[in-house]
Amino acid sequence: MWSKNVSLTDGTLSLAGIPAAQLATEFGTPTFFIDEDAYRSRALAWDNELKNQFGPQAGTIFYAAKSFICTAVAQWIADIGIGIDVCTGGELAVALAGGVNPSKIEVHGNNKSVAEIDRAVSVGVKSIVIDSLFEIERVAAAAKKHGVRQGVMLRLTPGIEAHTHEKISTAHEDVKFGFSIASGAAWSALEAVTQHPELDLRGVHCHIGSQIFGSEAHEIATDRLMGFMAKYRDSYGAQLPELDLGGGFGIAYIDGEETVEPSDVLPAIHAAVLAACKKYSLAMPIVSLEPGRNIVGPTMFTLYEVGTVKDVVLENKSIRKYVSVDGGMSDNARPSLYDAEYTAIIAQRSSQAPSVLSRLVGKHCETGDIIIRDIQLPSDIAPGDLVATPATGAYGRSMASNYNHVPKPPVIAVRDGKARVIVRRENEADLLALDVKE
Repeated sequence: MWSKNVSLTDGTLSLAGIPAAQLATEFGTPTFFIDEDAYRSRALAWDNELKNQFGPQAGTIFYAAKSFICTAVAQWIADIGIGIDVCTGGELAVALAGGVNPSKIEVHGNNKSVAEIDRAVSVGVKSIVIDSLFEIERVAAAAKKHGVRQGVMLRLTPGIEAHTHEKISTAHEDVKFGFSIASGAAWSALEAVTQHPELDLRGVHCHIGSQIFGSEAHEIATDRLMGFMAKYRDSYGAQLPELDLGGGFGIAYIDGEETVEPSDVLPAIHAAVLAACKKYSLAMPIVSLEPGRNIVGPTMFTLYEVGTVKDVVLENKSIRKYVSVDGGMSDNARPSLYDAEYTAIIAQRSSQAPSVLSRLVGKHCETGDIIIRDIQLPSDIAPGDLVATPATGAYGRSMASNYNHVPKPPVIAVRDGKARVIVRRENEADLLALDVKE
């Protein structure tokens, strides 16, 4: 759950040798702290294992910008040499500002605007993942306007019920993403693409969901997508060169869970691709993946300060301790959105006090503003204590809001004993900046 440069000694949590209390004093709370070395290591591990398994047919590891992106992280991606997938014009702007080469950018989204498509084509992105029939016409028009032949992928729905929460499962039939293989929508979309000489159909893509453990679902998706590729080969006399199997590889949030590592799943995915190649008499395609959460999620933690503590007597006469911190659903929406689970520790001291049933909550005017519904915390937890929650790198800061007009927390990168701001804390001036006075 904790990144590799986090240590816990005598009750003191430290990141790259800097104690939590020192981090809180310098940067305040709530704050996201990212272990830069761990981020780079995880990204490289995926890139290296993809190359190790697929050799010359290894495609690109595309980091999913939606999990968390800022200019500094985009610079790390450019340094490492992997790619990035973006799904809005804003994410594309950050990737370009960070120096990512457009040839390493893949554009997603189920409702890309005409302006977003035009910008993507104009800067020369590697590929645009087509998600609707309307997009085929829009991308073709933009390519014609800029005098280029734009690489595209078709996002397919392989009809897989991924074993994850409904709101992050994306490959079953009744979903807003992609074209269904089973219904024939995918083939109709392919035929529409081939009518436009401005479009270079590079291959097929799918994303089966998030927080997926094991490789079985990806293996099934591989077979179904490559079966579709075989149909294209039989109809058009040539093979589509690329296969993008998305991401969704899970990470540990609580005790008992284990983060999926590249070596846990890529050998099985490689074997599945080999088996499909043999089954359908296809050449090995160029294989790409899109791990986002799995790269950044384990590399960040959130540091809060306790503001109040309250004992609440339950119906069965037991007591639940409500521990309120200075953040909440504005910096971690996942528990409220889909019952995501986290753990937490007191970060600046040890305690010998007995543990008690507790609920870690935020400061917002919502009963559902709960970070951790049930957790055992020391009974002497008190205002002023620092509380750290691990594995908040994915969808914490990226989903952050200004609910109750709370400024969004900063992101601090820590490496080799040095900490620096990569996203500054918002202030009240930021909150007022967009208001227009009469």
